[in-house]
Parts: sequence; structure tokens; C-alpha cells
Amino acid sequence: MQYTLDNQSNNEAKQKKEFRLPTAYTILFCITVVIAMITQFIPEVKNASVSDVIMAPIQGLKNSIDISLYVLLMGGFLGVVTKTGALDAGIGSVVKKLNGKELLLIPILMFIFSLGGTSYGMSEETLAFYALVTATMMAAGFDSLTAVATILLGAGVGVLGSTVNPFLVATSIDSLKSVGVVANQATVMGIGVALWLSSLSISIFFVMSYAKKVKKNKESSLLSKNEMDQAKKAFLEGKEEVLEFTPKRKIVMALFALSFIVMILGVIPWERFGINIFKHTAFLTGSSLGNWWFSELAMWFVLMAVIIGVIYGFREKDIVSYIIEGASEMVGVALIIGISRGVSVIMGNTGLDAYVLQNASSALSGMSPILFTNVAFLIYIGLSFLIPSTSGLASVSIPIFGPLAQSLGFAPEIVISLLGAGCGLVNLITPTSGVVMGGLAIAKVDYGTWVKFATKVVLSIFASSVVILSVAMMIIK
Repeated sequence: MQYTLDNQSNNEAKQKKEFRLPTAYTILFCITVVIAMITQFIPEVKNASVSDVIMAPIQGLKNSIDISLYVLLMGGFLGVVTKTGALDAGIGSVVKKLNGKELLLIPILMFIFSLGGTSYGMSEETLAFYALVTATMMAAGFDSLTAVATILLGAGVGVLGSTVNPFLVATSIDSLKSVGVVANQATVMGIGVALWLSSLSISIFFVMSYAKKVKKNKESSLLSKNEMDQAKKAFLEGKEEVLEFTPKRKIVMALFALSFIVMILGVIPWERFGINIFKHTAFLTGSSLGNWWFSELAMWFVLMAVIIGVIYGFREKDIVSYIIEGASEMVGVALIIGISRGVSVIMGNTGLDAYVLQNASSALSGMSPILFTNVAFLIYIGLSFLIPSTSGLASVSIPIFGPLAQSLGFAPEIVISLLGAGCGLVNLITPTSGVVMGGLAIAKVDYGTWVKFATKVVLSIFASSVVILSVAMMIIK
């Protein structure tokens, strides 16, 4: 008895001493303050004022209002679907069929998400999947961190190894054309495939290894007791009873799947790939499939929420109530996404981003091929922390780094791959990414816990990327 009391006392003392990072909101605001302080010591940039710091989160929210509304209304859609019981019944059915083979979910889902990443830059769109995948993983005996890793690493390594991703590859090639440099897209695709598959293999290994340990022993989870309790409350509480997968619920799940299929069809820029079969689909939102973005996606989910509610037999009043209730659960996520943009706002307003870019370009001049590759990779990692948007970073950096590489006798295609690898790597872990912070918030995982898990994965991917990019630099002329 005395041993039990002493053991309990030791556990309580350990929990009290355990260091925990502050909330995502505080982390993001502290980063904004640090950036503002840096501007005070650089004469070439505008000094950030107190008002710049105070208003940066609000400006970030204004700049990201489209994605924030998308997240809120997507939450409303999930609220209606959840009330039908179809998600719980469907998850229960899947887990039952996978009895003993639940681990197969991880490589299958990670490969699918990575396909979205490498083909069309799937990133913010993954936010719609966190609730479903987290509930499924927890029902299968894993934890919410496993779900985050499956989605975030899956889509993230796809973007890192972009092959035809128009937001990175096409934007970069167009940026090079604007300064008279021609790049071979086939070369970019070849390097992209190597980066994608190597990073995906590393990620699957780490996620599956962790998932096996958690399934075997829940105490091996990296989640704190508070995180576990929050995740259980959000995704498992009141769902002990397996609901019957009735025909009506099967119809709801079919519509649920259709919603995401149309979402994916809507954001892939088909016309860039020479595919015009969706040219006459603008009757619904005013924009044809392939030209949708967050405004169209938000209303699509609202429309499907209403259709699902009507088919299931909910009253009009109930449908509206469920949409509002679901949206309310996503308010914190929407705020985090907006506030994360505040860092980019203060960088742009002070001119610090342009200053860093110009100095980075100067530092690369006169280097050997291998040194150029590795230093440029590190520079892109730093730039990506400050400018998380792949298309934004491509637009401002490629016209500078591309011609520089060509003038030194290096293949400009390597610069595009360096951009993808650097930006893709950073966006797996940076707190300045709304996708990282938003996904963690939905799954009830603290940022510190994610860093603890992802550090080894990111370092391994970094090492493999360095090798691939260095070899590519030596081979491609």
C-alpha cells in the first residue's frame, strides 16, 4: 500500500515537473515579436513598430479569411454528418473488417495523401480529413498523434517531392521563363519522384513503428494525459456502442465520400494539364471544377450538409443548429490558421523577407556544385520558415536563384527541387504553417508533442534529401 502511495506521489511530482510548451497562440505571437525585434537591428529594413506587432495577427486573419471560413463551414458539414451516426457506424464497420490488420490503414492512407501532395500540392485541403482519420485511428487502437502523422507526413512528403504540383513546379517554371531561363519539367519530375518516394518510405517506417508500440502499450504514447483525455472526449466519448450501419447511413457515407471527391476534383487545375472535360461545370459556383478554391469549397460543404440533413430526415431547424454547432468546434482552428499568417505579414511589411532573399543570393555566388546545393537547401529551409507558402516563395525566390544557378553553370531545375525539398521539409513542422497548427488543433495534439515525434522523421528526410539533391547536381548538366 505504501509503495502504491509513493509511486502515485512520484508520478504526480513527475507530471508537475514536466515541461510543456505554451499554447499555439502564444508560440505564434512570440515568433512575431522575435521577428519584429530582429528588424530593429537591420538598417536596410523598416523597423517594426509596436502597432505592427499588435496588428499582425489581425492582418493575418484578414489575409486568410477564405481558408478560415472554409474550415468553419467544413466543421458545420462534419457536424451534420456526425449527428446522423453514419461516421461512427462506418468507422466501426471498417475497424471490424480490418480486425488484426489495422496497421494497413497507415501506409495506404499515407500513399493516397502523398499522391495529392505531389500532384496538386494537397495541403490546406487535408484539414477536412483530420476529424475522420483521428476517430478511425483511435477506434482502431492507435492514438490521435498517429492520425496527425499519417495525414501531415503523408501529404507533406508528397509536396516535398512535387512532380506536377502546379503551385510549386508550374509556378517555378513560369517564374524562370519570366527572366529568360528555360527549365526541363521532365528533369524536375524525375528528381521529385526520388524525393517523394524516399521521404514517404522514411515517414511510413516511423509512423508504423510508433503505431505498433501504441497499439501494444498505450503508455508508450507521446501524448500527455491531458491530450489523451481531450482526444477521447472529442472522438470516442459516448461512442462505446457500435451503431448499426443502416441503409440510410450508407447513403450518407456515400454522399460524404462524394463531397470529398468533388472537393479534390474542384482544386486540381485540370486545364494546366490540358484536360478540359470540366470546362462546363461552372453552373454551381460560377467557377468550373479545377478553378475552385476556399470560397467555393466552403459553400460546397454547406450545400452537402443541407442535402445530407434532408435525406436523413432532419428538420430545417435541426440542420441549421447542427451546422452552427459543428462550426463552433472549429473556431479555435480558424483562429490559429489566421494568426499563423501574422508572421508573414510582419515580414512583408518591414521588407525583411526581401532583405533575407537578396543576401542569401549573394552568399551562394562562386560556390562549388555540392556546396551550392547544400547551402541553397539550408537557405530555402530558412526562407520557408519565414514564407510558408510554396507558390509565394517560388514567385519571389526562383527569379533570383534560377539565373544565379545558370550563371554558375548549374542546372536551374535543381533550384526548383531545392525549393520543393526545403519548403516541404519545413512545412512538416513549422508553427508558422496554418496547416500544421490547424491539424494539431483538430486532433487535440500539442505542438510540443508533435515536435517531439517529428524531429527524428524530419532529420532523416533531411539527410536523404541532401544525398538525392547532391547526386542530382553532379549528374544533371
